[in-house]
Amino acid sequence: MRIASWSWGGRPHVGLVSPDGRELTPLAVRTPERGAFELVHSLAHGDPLPPAAGPRLPLEAVTLRAPLRPRRNVFCIGRNYRSHAEELSTSVFRDAVAASRERELWPIVFTKVPETVIGPHDVVRLPGAAITEQIDYESELVVVIGKGGINIARSRAMEHVFGYTVCNDVSARDVQTRHQQWHLGKSLDTFCPMGPCIVTADELDGTNTRVRGWVTPAGGSAELRQEASTKDMIFDIPSQIEHISRGITLYPGDLIATGTMSGVGMGFTPPKWLRHGDVVRIEVDGLGAIENRFEER
Repeated sequence: MRIASWSWGGRPHVGLVSPDGRELTPLAVRTPERGAFELVHSLAHGDPLPPAAGPRLPLEAVTLRAPLRPRRNVFCIGRNYRSHAEELSTSVFRDAVAASRERELWPIVFTKVPETVIGPHDVVRLPGAAITEQIDYESELVVVIGKGGINIARSRAMEHVFGYTVCNDVSARDVQTRHQQWHLGKSLDTFCPMGPCIVTADELDGTNTRVRGWVTPAGGSAELRQEASTKDMIFDIPSQIEHISRGITLYPGDLIATGTMSGVGMGFTPPKWLRHGDVVRIEVDGLGAIENRFEER
């Protein structure tokens, strides 16, 4: 099952994507402005799928929104592909390298505020040089939690996965490195494009799927910058859920961005920071793609 959120006729809707990806069927939910949040919560509790709330619509007639508006911060995993850890070993992962043995036991976990989340084709706003001059991209698979829980064992963790979506963990690297934690550099407004839909776990194996990211510089051609399989993660999805839920209750609709691979802008010499007019496309096999233009405010 594929679930999307969209705007049509000046109103928000949430519903199902047809198998061929060309049509959308709105469902009768009470809070469509929250995207699939209500739907994920009810289905995770065993409720039936709500009835259709209108006729099917062609995809090209609507504006896709983020598939889910998170109820709290998005959980994110840092340094989760060895290739990415190596490319940033002298910058954002400098301290982690000094304690590399310990880092193999415990993942880096940070969060992005809910206001970062925007739609799969929305504009990412560059906040200006007075705030940051080092805007970067990170292609990631996102886990959508279904059944909630606390102290979830790794062996049972996949039972708590409702499905998956795609995000770009946009990062202000200079802000990220100047503070003692990453939260501010990751949480600027519009810094988490997400979508295009949620694919349920029965239709997608998030533990072994390809993630790719392209950057099209303003006036240039698309460049494939990132490509890896989720099977190459240091901390796999069950391990991430186990670690995050230690003493922390996870709820239906919570989101976990699972980390990125090598090829980020900061990893080049010289770095390839995003500028006004650049476009970033991120695609996960079996799920779809998001594509966002970066523009100055």
